[in-house]
Amino acid sequence: MFLGGCSGVQNQTGFFYNTFVRPFAFLIHEIGSFFGGNFGLAIIIITLLIRLVLMPFMLKTYKNQQLMKVNMEKMKPEMEEIQKRTKEAKTPEEKQKAQQEMMQLYQKHNVNPLNMGCLPMLIQMPILMGLYYAIRGSEEIATHSFLWFDLGQRDIPLMLIAGVVYFIQSKVSMATVPEAQKKQMQMFSFLSPAMIMFISFSAPAALPLYWVVGGTFLIIQTWIGHKYYRQHPEKAKE
Repeated sequence: MFLGGCSGVQNQTGFFYNTFVRPFAFLIHEIGSFFGGNFGLAIIIITLLIRLVLMPFMLKTYKNQQLMKVNMEKMKPEMEEIQKRTKEAKTPEEKQKAQQEMMQLYQKHNVNPLNMGCLPMLIQMPILMGLYYAIRGSEEIATHSFLWFDLGQRDIPLMLIAGVVYFIQSKVSMATVPEAQKKQMQMFSFLSPAMIMFISFSAPAALPLYWVVGGTFLIIQTWIGHKYYRQHPEKAKE
């Protein structure tokens, strides 16, 4: 998403273009043509198909988040005690000892802050960026309209909708994040929608349409995933 400010893929014969961008450009053309030149509908269909393919990886992320939250609640009393001793430490040795105890506590409760879904993010990034550049580089999209807007021109209302959707999505995604981490991640609740709106302000409306559809799907998927693992905590441990 944050790479979205780039003007486009300069090398249209390279590995990334041939592997990720060209297939999506082909799908946009074929689906849009099938629906009588409705390239807005083509963007919606392809975005939803991609999100469905990526769903298993995202569910794995929700599972890890719920498991980590449960484990963090179990270790909270011990963690607060160690944090207190860390603040009260008067020598580097005492502070280092407290930090080692914290790491041992993490290991004891099988808590790994890094195990929160980096792999799913790495897997989906080139796929979503491929679709992004396919949309941005399509001449057909640039000359067609959808609903109330021209796909090739910027649209302020759609830009604002995209920002609101991703603000809601960031809030929903942090629902299962432990309170200690939630405070640290608070900035991302505003950074993500701000970046979306910043890019959309000077981008063709096809891009915020793509973000609105993908973000709305993520909100529903995240809510269902979090609710499922809250109601079935035993599944998070499998």
